[in-house]
Amino acid sequence: MAAATPGGTIDEAEVARFERIARTWWDPNGAMKTLHRFNPVRIQYIRDHVAEHFGRDARDGRPLEGLSVLDVGCGGGLLCEPLARLGATVTGIDPAPTNVEVARLHADASGAPVTYRRATVEALVAEGARFDVVLAMEVVEHVADVRMFAEACCAAVKPEGMLFMATLNRTLRAFALAIVGAEYVLGWLPKGTHQWEKFVTPDELADALAGGGFRISDETGVVYNPLTGSWRAASDMSVNYMVAATRAQRPSARA
Repeated sequence: MAAATPGGTIDEAEVARFERIARTWWDPNGAMKTLHRFNPVRIQYIRDHVAEHFGRDARDGRPLEGLSVLDVGCGGGLLCEPLARLGATVTGIDPAPTNVEVARLHADASGAPVTYRRATVEALVAEGARFDVVLAMEVVEHVADVRMFAEACCAAVKPEGMLFMATLNRTLRAFALAIVGAEYVLGWLPKGTHQWEKFVTPDELADALAGGGFRISDETGVVYNPLTGSWRAASDMSVNYMVAATRAQRPSARA
């Protein structure tokens, strides 16, 4: 069984696994090539829903101007840099030191104004840090305690802010495609990247977010088109899916 930090959500075995491949984050043909192809769909989904929520024009060159964004489990910064270029003030956190080092070096070289820290979301919440938008993309399936992690992410969001999560559904189809296919047949991901029993169903994720006082406002599947080699949003949530969530409205007190 993977070891977890006592009282926390960090799975040390998962951190070590990503440490071993951390320096390949920005290689579009390396271990993270699937995320590189997946990234445009994630960015568009976040941009469009944030723009709608905060009354911005998504087609504006910098629709996230003035908004603070926290990327939890930022890896090498594949999401952080594009969101910073859309105007957001971005902080990326990751428990793996090499991930943070790689992210900082790449941001310095590219000129992307991103702040990176080796930290957990629980630590930032304890510090009192709050953000307009919190992201936990392709992270939930790697933590030791989904409910505790989701509640910490919810606590990091400002009262009128948004939370985004992306993960893998615990279905036989996901096992066949995301593990057998992607890791062992096609070699898209290093073997052992995912553990099927740690995949999270949409209902389980909704329940965990409800524990943090949030409700899912939008959800979408993400599917791969082998003919074009690209990913797109779709109604099929049986493998990959993303959700946007906002704080649940408390019922008004009766007079």
